[in-house]
Amino acid sequence: MNQEDVARYYASFGEREWQRLEAPSIGAIELAVTLHLLESHLPKDGFILDLGGGPGRYTIWLAQRGFRVVLADLSQDMLSIAQAKISEHQVDDQVEAVLQADARELNEWSDSTFDAVLALGPYYHLPEEKDRQRATQEILRVLRPNGRVFIALMPRYAFLRRTLYLSDEREHLLDDQWTRKLLEDGWFENDIPGRFNHGYGVDPQQVEPFFEGFGFKTVGLFSLDALTAGLESVVMEIAEENPDLYNVALDLIKASAGDPSLLGMALHILYVGQK
Repeated sequence: MNQEDVARYYASFGEREWQRLEAPSIGAIELAVTLHLLESHLPKDGFILDLGGGPGRYTIWLAQRGFRVVLADLSQDMLSIAQAKISEHQVDDQVEAVLQADARELNEWSDSTFDAVLALGPYYHLPEEKDRQRATQEILRVLRPNGRVFIALMPRYAFLRRTLYLSDEREHLLDDQWTRKLLEDGWFENDIPGRFNHGYGVDPQQVEPFFEGFGFKTVGLFSLDALTAGLESVVMEIAEENPDLYNVALDLIKASAGDPSLLGMALHILYVGQK
């Protein structure tokens, strides 16, 4: 999936990409655990790049906590939504720029510009090793010494489980070459029009060595949603019927995020590193 394809894919989401992280059955757990990890590992203040930040939910959260933020994304449609949301939440003064950018080419910024970089989406769309390497080099370059990086990734089994779940995508599993390419190399290809395509799934055991090879020191590798993967309807039911129980469950999910035994079954994992 080239950058134009990625931009078109997210343009089709519109407001739904903002709403996705609110629904207990879709993204609320991912959001809650991500925010918990950001609170735990971000500096107390500073200048942050929200790379691939889409409609701006994390940018707004950061700005509300006093960080200066730049939001960058491939999709101009997402950026238009983000600009409206930023104004709606009255954090314009903290958001220094909202602009289109490719994670592989951060030419807009000089070396050692940011105290932290969030990349909570770009790596899903980088199946080519050279592109992942380039994005990582660029993030490292624009980070200040001791700066923190937060990189979201999808495990390979998340793509396999997705394929099993969707009735019109299951036929891919009859193609041994397709399955081997996903499980051995992380390549996810999809010929269903309008669907996620040319994705990249990681082997969790290879994540830390990959980023450490560029000079990052690993702070942690975390599951964002493994305990609830496949239980989305149950989570929705608990959230609606028993908010106290939902909050207890959420605390357990946050506490388990660093358990390495959960990483392979997560839908999303988060690498936290330091330059």
